[in-house]
Amino acid sequence: MAKRTPKFSALVNGKCPKCRIGKMYTGSAYSIRNNKERILCPHCGFRFQIEPGYFYAAMYVSYAMSVVEILTFVYITYQITKSESIGVYIGVVLVTILLLAPFNYRYSRLLLLHYLTPKVKYDPKYEAMLTEEERKAV
Repeated sequence: MAKRTPKFSALVNGKCPKCRIGKMYTGSAYSIRNNKERILCPHCGFRFQIEPGYFYAAMYVSYAMSVVEILTFVYITYQITKSESIGVYIGVVLVTILLLAPFNYRYSRLLLLHYLTPKVKYDPKYEAMLTEEERKAV
């Protein structure tokens, strides 16, 4: 029996939600030249954008992620500095948004596909078809 890749592991590594083998992106989240989103999974052929405008819903996921990140960093800043200056917190908010935008873009789409889309189901047959060499490469 083939070893199943956990859903969370597939999400963190940017893998396809259907086969959990093929990568959804070509580069890292912070790569300037090689950060491309694939249209189809290179392993199983799953189309990532299920329908036109599908990833508009990822904006809401990204917004929720940004709110949590901003509140966390503002709280940490307050605990460290105890500052009452609004400028400090505006700076923290702007830096947080700018630095985490590529992360939020990528992982909001991955979260949407892996956890918030009921019609996308994992199919273990793709992992069962892997040879030992392919399994080591993944």
